[in-house]
Amino acid sequence: MAFSGTLLARLQTTEAAMEKSLIKDVRKVFAELLGMDHLLHLPISVDPASNFSDCISALVGLAGDYNGLVSLHVPNALAIRLTSQLLDTADPSEEEVEDALGEMANILAGAFKQHLSANSLAVRLSTPSIVSGKQYVIHVAKKPEVMTLLFDSEEEWFMAALALEN
Repeated sequence: MAFSGTLLARLQTTEAAMEKSLIKDVRKVFAELLGMDHLLHLPISVDPASNFSDCISALVGLAGDYNGLVSLHVPNALAIRLTSQLLDTADPSEEEVEDALGEMANILAGAFKQHLSANSLAVRLSTPSIVSGKQYVIHVAKKPEVMTLLFDSEEEWFMAALALEN
């Protein structure tokens, strides 16, 4: 899934340039927060509204010149490992995992937001929301345009997505 030509023209970019920028943002955030310097981007199109099993999803809303959602979807085992690394603790609580993933999504949303407007106040971010469980589906009321990015962290995959209303 990708952005339409109309949305890309409004953003004054191309699909390849936007994807490259978002990949760079994800790699930078994960390198700076967690020392994960070698994330492999998998060029596979994935629907961020698909079914998730044993995952945790952190969602940050966008509002202003562009309305949408930044989402980070991580398998539970990887979320625990990332939180352990981030907090330097062996056994993080469920609340710590949720807080850590929410903060990662928030930082990622801040990085993505810079591509939407030269004026940082033109797009505002919501407080992160967390969805987790054995089996769940995320539905967005309005059908946004979505750019999804799938990454391999050497042990497991995770997905970041930017959904925008055109």
